[in-house]
Amino acid sequence: MIEIKGLSKSFISKSSQVNALKDINLQIKKGEIFGIIGLSGAGKSTLIRTINRLEEPTEGTVIIEGKNITKLGKRELRSSRKEIGMIFQHFNLLNSRTVFQNIAFPLEINGYDKNTIEKRVNELLEVVELVDKKNAYPSQLSGGQKQRVAIARALANNPKILLCDEATSALDPKTTKAILNLIKKIRKEFNLTVVLITHQMEVIKETCDRVAIIEAGKIIELNTVEEIFARPKTNTAKAFISHIHRSDEAEIIYPNTLGSTVIRLSYLGNSAKKPIISNLIREFNIDINILSGDIDELQSTSVGNLLIQVLGNDEEIEKAFDWLRKQDIDLEVIWNG
Repeated sequence: MIEIKGLSKSFISKSSQVNALKDINLQIKKGEIFGIIGLSGAGKSTLIRTINRLEEPTEGTVIIEGKNITKLGKRELRSSRKEIGMIFQHFNLLNSRTVFQNIAFPLEINGYDKNTIEKRVNELLEVVELVDKKNAYPSQLSGGQKQRVAIARALANNPKILLCDEATSALDPKTTKAILNLIKKIRKEFNLTVVLITHQMEVIKETCDRVAIIEAGKIIELNTVEEIFARPKTNTAKAFISHIHRSDEAEIIYPNTLGSTVIRLSYLGNSAKKPIISNLIREFNIDINILSGDIDELQSTSVGNLLIQVLGNDEEIEKAFDWLRKQDIDLEVIWNG
């Protein structure tokens, strides 16, 4: 659906050059919700804005359904952009226009007749559950309602792709969850491909099928959300995931008992709900002290996380570790006494 090849973007001034993106290569599948996460300044906003050429790449190509949009002239680009809706962190509504008029705006620009516009806008008001706010102005709306208007406006031209640029960052947690549920609903209802950027791992967890982690303009990790949560490979991924866990491992003081080992266990799906610890104790001559743990409920599965202290002789501990690995449980030694 979307193929990004060798994409780079540099911002050049008289005194300096900033390389915001460096050789980005991505393939985003039709119908998926693809997340891009990174800290402020990582390059994620620049990346998403190259997809519809709000930012012009310095090098590389962006191909959408076989069409190289980096080669399009202005007229062809305007036509292609009709198939790419976009929503922003700060809504970008026209304050002098009503909810109805804001949603109608892109249809007016594209020359649709009054009856077609009215029918389409009324349909979208139903979708975003704002029928009763039809004649209200943005100043009369909550943040969540404003974002619903922005989503409806982005859908006006019946796009194939929806780009979400920090779409929930300005919202409280409850409203964020409602907007994410709406995005999942419209993805299914309109068969959309959604590209979503965020600095919040909670958003990725709630919404996305796959995720790319960007740092200093480069993609440093790319996988399904399940695999990233269960088996993060980079320190950045691990930091994002640990941030949302109820127990912050950075604050845990590891016991310095002689002959003990502290390990982190991560496991997917049904394994996340099995009595792993009681089985370990029953099968092997070891003692276990649970330091922290939780279960992340993702879109299609669960990921369990446990930080435990294991005490016993080396041979028995190694047997227990072998048994854990055979259960398809990811095991990382954090501390060895």
